[in-house]
Amino acid sequence: MSTALARIDRSVHGATRMTPVPRMTLPCALQSEAARFVRSPLALVHLICAFTGGIACGAYFAYAPWDPAFGADAYVQLLGALMPLMASIVCGLNVDEERRAGRLANLTGAPSRAAAITAKAIVLWLAGAIALLLAVGIFAGALALAGRLALGLDTLMFSVAGLALGSTPLYLLFLAVALRTGRNAAIGVGAAGLGIGLFSVGGLAHGLMTGELTAATGGVLGLIPFAWPARLGSLAVEAGIAQMTGTVRVAAVTSLALGLTIAAATLAAAGFVALIAWFNRFEGDRDDA
Repeated sequence: MSTALARIDRSVHGATRMTPVPRMTLPCALQSEAARFVRSPLALVHLICAFTGGIACGAYFAYAPWDPAFGADAYVQLLGALMPLMASIVCGLNVDEERRAGRLANLTGAPSRAAAITAKAIVLWLAGAIALLLAVGIFAGALALAGRLALGLDTLMFSVAGLALGSTPLYLLFLAVALRTGRNAAIGVGAAGLGIGLFSVGGLAHGLMTGELTAATGGVLGLIPFAWPARLGSLAVEAGIAQMTGTVRVAAVTSLALGLTIAAATLAAAGFVALIAWFNRFEGDRDDA
């Protein structure tokens, strides 16, 4: 009897050793997260926002009496100022989807929480970056068709890169807020960030009406990360404007853009580390929005 039990015990232990341990790599997590995002309504929302903003603002500035270069600056500032609110809405709604699908089981029950939360943050950020690229591209296309595109392709690409980089810490923040306290809290913080972003550049269309390089003089509000998408995106445009007009501020604007880029990249890296460390210990969930 004891011999039979010993054989059974060895068989069980052998089967246990042969059972593969579940693994989750970041590429696999990214592929899964991207597939789920593409099927969600948020993917269509991103496209609608990009096309609506690009077409409407592009059509306006293509024929408005404003300087088209400063019109592009105002448009980029608007996109950047909207990013705190848009990122908070996207993160809040996406986390709501996760809760409805299984009380965050796709995240908290994943073999690697670090890979799961990192993949989600990257996919949400990438969706926003693509929407920004479309919005700026459509806007520039409208100006080009009217023969009023004053900025080069390199300036526009740097502007999109600035908008996307400045938004990175915001996605990390709002993802954590939505997970911890719910959608409404994240959107509330994002709405406050919208105000900070607008006032950091002197208000909507201030540079358009005054001819000033407002992102280069952001003041105290410009140091707050909520203002960084607007400022980084706008600084690229304003560097192009400074080069076209031959002002002596080219070096100052470029230096400011470089410093803010380093700050945003550093904060984004620290934010990823903090988000992963926090989510590895995350246990709570909320039923409310």
